[in-house]
Amino acid sequence: SLLTCLETCQHCSRNRQSFCRLHKQSEQISITMRKQLRTTHQKNRQGTTIVEFAIVAPIFFLVLMASFEFIRINTIRNAANNVAYAMSRQAMVSGADATNIEANNQGILQALGVRNHTITFTPAVIAADTDRVTVEICIPLGDNGWIVPRFTGNRDLVAGSTLFAERYRDN
Repeated sequence: SLLTCLETCQHCSRNRQSFCRLHKQSEQISITMRKQLRTTHQKNRQGTTIVEFAIVAPIFFLVLMASFEFIRINTIRNAANNVAYAMSRQAMVSGADATNIEANNQGILQALGVRNHTITFTPAVIAADTDRVTVEICIPLGDNGWIVPRFTGNRDLVAGSTLFAERYRDN
């Protein structure tokens, strides 16, 4: 620096405004050395971006695919709960038929692309004196995955709804 140069160099002490020729040359050499070090360091790092991407990309895409799969599961779960509730409400009406109720509500599950599901009514026959109806929908998650059903395996999603009758009865 200029202060160090002024203290140590006799050439610089005469003209306190500028460096001497010797120190100017050494300063230029150190600047060019820094530039060379910077460029060689950058040249050595060209392959690191590819290596970092090769390590991080599979993990990123695995997390991305898993999130899509769990979004799909959540959508199916919410739809199955809504369909089970709607079916149990329709089943509580006097004279309701389980096959008609099931046919009326299949469209919601079909719109989501749900495959191989089973619907169970308890009791199987809905009579006028039935005081409680339970509808249970079982959906195999392995058959209903979008990307990789390995995340869900052979598990089943079960949604159900139980409603009590509020009917007037003459005794």
